[in-house]
Amino acid sequence: MGDRVIEIGCIELLSRNVTDRQFHSYLNPEREIDEGAAKVHGLTLEFLSDKPKFPDVAREFVDYISGAELIIHNAPFDVEFLDRELSQAGLKKLSHYASSIIDTLAMARELHPGKRNGLDALCERYAVNNSHRTLHGALLDARLLAEVYLALTRGQESLVMDLAQPSAAQTAAALVDAKKLTVLRATGEEAAAHEKILDAIDKAAKERGGSLWRKLLSPS
Repeated sequence: MGDRVIEIGCIELLSRNVTDRQFHSYLNPEREIDEGAAKVHGLTLEFLSDKPKFPDVAREFVDYISGAELIIHNAPFDVEFLDRELSQAGLKKLSHYASSIIDTLAMARELHPGKRNGLDALCERYAVNNSHRTLHGALLDARLLAEVYLALTRGQESLVMDLAQPSAAQTAAALVDAKKLTVLRATGEEAAAHEKILDAIDKAAKERGGSLWRKLLSPS
């Protein structure tokens, strides 16, 4: 971002799917771009000189995010810049327009303490293809972050699915008519082997009353 916001990129996640609804704009920072920052995002003042200024797109931006749950990687960093730009545009802070703000960096650090939790590291960890990302672009980063967020929260989705849907065993049991099952009786040899095992259990568990199996089967 540098000293000013020079690019904004947002995409919409709805029902755990990325939609076609997005917001993207390059912005004229009206000042020189830090050389180190330029190496990260590849944007130059020459390229941005004819782009709109933040106040020109601010209202459209807040209309896009209004009422939404924002997902941002290292949220405090981005929110600080956006709050400053919104204030200069005569608007309220980001939190006024968003229903909540989720910091995926904080989530990742909680799930993977002591590990690298930058966006590239998370893409690698969760097998999100970022091979086409050579520079930091806001819209591309938003798309990658959406996929990372879905991966970070996949356990919650699985829990909901487990609660909502019967297991394979439950489904199979519902389809089987018990009256039509074939009952296979143990052979004499198998029964003798079973009794031998119970004898060994009786001996080992003598102080605790012997085999629970024989207790349950013995007449009261």
